[in-house]
Amino acid sequence: MATSIRKLTFAFTVVALASSASAQTRPGATDIGLPSAANGKATYPPDRHPAVFPATWPFHAGRAPVVGAHAMVAADGPLASLAGVEILKKGGNAVDAAVAVGFAMAVTFPEAGNIGGGGYMVIRMADGRTAALDYREIAPMAASRDMYLDDKGNLTDKSVVGPLASGVPGAVAGLTAALAKYGTMSLKDVMAPAIRYAEEGFIVDSAQARSYKNAAKLIGQFNGASVFLPDGQPLPVGTRLKQPDLAKTLRRIAERGAAGFYSGETAKLIADEMKRDGGIITEPDLAKYKPVWRDAVKSTYRGYTLFTMPPSSSGGVVVTETLNILENVPTLPPFGSAAYVHLLGSAYQRAFIDRNEKLADPAFAAVPMRQLTDKAYAKKLYATIGANRATPTSEVAKIMREGAQTTHYSVADAKGNAVATTTTLNALYGSGVYVKGGGFFLNDEMDDFAAAPGKPNMFGLVQGEANAIQPGKRMLSAMSPTIVLDRDGSLLLVVGSRGGPRIITSTSQVILNVLDHHMILSDAVSAPRIHHQALPDSLMFERNGLEPAVLDSLRRMGYGMEPISGVGLINAIMRVKGGYEGMSDPRSSGRPAGY
Repeated sequence: MATSIRKLTFAFTVVALASSASAQTRPGATDIGLPSAANGKATYPPDRHPAVFPATWPFHAGRAPVVGAHAMVAADGPLASLAGVEILKKGGNAVDAAVAVGFAMAVTFPEAGNIGGGGYMVIRMADGRTAALDYREIAPMAASRDMYLDDKGNLTDKSVVGPLASGVPGAVAGLTAALAKYGTMSLKDVMAPAIRYAEEGFIVDSAQARSYKNAAKLIGQFNGASVFLPDGQPLPVGTRLKQPDLAKTLRRIAERGAAGFYSGETAKLIADEMKRDGGIITEPDLAKYKPVWRDAVKSTYRGYTLFTMPPSSSGGVVVTETLNILENVPTLPPFGSAAYVHLLGSAYQRAFIDRNEKLADPAFAAVPMRQLTDKAYAKKLYATIGANRATPTSEVAKIMREGAQTTHYSVADAKGNAVATTTTLNALYGSGVYVKGGGFFLNDEMDDFAAAPGKPNMFGLVQGEANAIQPGKRMLSAMSPTIVLDRDGSLLLVVGSRGGPRIITSTSQVILNVLDHHMILSDAVSAPRIHHQALPDSLMFERNGLEPAVLDSLRRMGYGMEPISGVGLINAIMRVKGGYEGMSDPRSSGRPAGY
């Protein structure tokens, strides 16, 4: 099995996905980006508490966020954030800006921003309307259950590299559908910044140059080499990158809407690319693709209201189930304590067991939504958590059965409309396949299926039969775009992340840091994080993020402790007195923009 891939998901509440550079992933697979410089000192209002992090933790508390009196965009790509603000200043709403950011990311952040992938969007309008838009990729009609197994039943690397790894892209269909239903501006107007970036070019910065270099081996196998590796070398800092083929593709979309991608010249370019390299996406596959409007998962936590993503994403359900478990504790233990890490890790472990066994595309499997989001069910799970002992996943799963690379951006406007979007190619630069004449990379989302149920995928997730490959099916995701309302019903947070399954844990920990630990947004995003996904049965933590005495206590409880480089990359917005604060993860090179 090839475990040499990075996973990237992109979300419309500018949030960068979770990052983990484990030894089992190829360089850049869960890239944590380039740490950003601190922007000065933050101020603490009376209802927020200064955070205390370990002395060895590299991201200090008290960083100043970006502040905007009227509106805010937080995205992994600084130019994309500026594109969103450009649209907001012209009178567009949060959805107009989110669509502008999505297309701008396709130009300026090709490792994850995309039109060759898919994603999810959670929308909450100031008048109370809410929606969840599923534009996840789907399996081509020629896909088959065992298409990635060799003659001995072992997984090959074809689900992560090359043309067979790609699902039918959904990004263009999703962005155009969101604009048509909730936007106020024309597609041509909101796509103008992206088209300008593609035609006129932009200057490659140090983070982009590093990304091209890290992915050179993958990019070099396919047509993208001529754009990002001219003369065999990655583009250096200071290069003006123009993408005329991508500009033509974007112009076709701006003129014809989704039809400019799913039919005609662009569709033919994709199908021809597949034929050349042995892929199976066809023009009929593209013509059939439709995004799905769903009801957002609505939940409450200590009087706050959350709107997040339902299946085919697992993110909203797992976040909800985790918070429901934690709500059984009147007051959470102090941040960073062994008691807190034990409780939080145990809640994640139980929620991920349910994720891996019960969640899938609801068009192909019966998903027990009522059970998984039920507070009474969560109370039963809480009762299985020992006070001072780690419970092996095998033991927890037995008890429960008796009962059953990516990027994110966030947008908020002056009226209180909010959009959280997470979108992805899966690994950074997806399958590596670059559509000749089209100017964009295709995803490797087929690896998010259980290509071999019961065996781990590139993130180590062991998933069940419900997520097996079927033609026309959406693969399960961890994307978790989330909007949080204050106790009075006003907008409080727009948040999301990148990082495979660590999207779920990073997004929910930022929410907990704000709601339970009363941190300011910059501290909530900068704080060290943990991760537990049931299998492998270990509690992961960011290096230097836990005090030595806490690590010793957790090991005595029976935890296998695994230090990792990062848990997610967040982009978040928080409503504060006088406007908004925006924060991109200091682990990354993202940058919010507001006005």
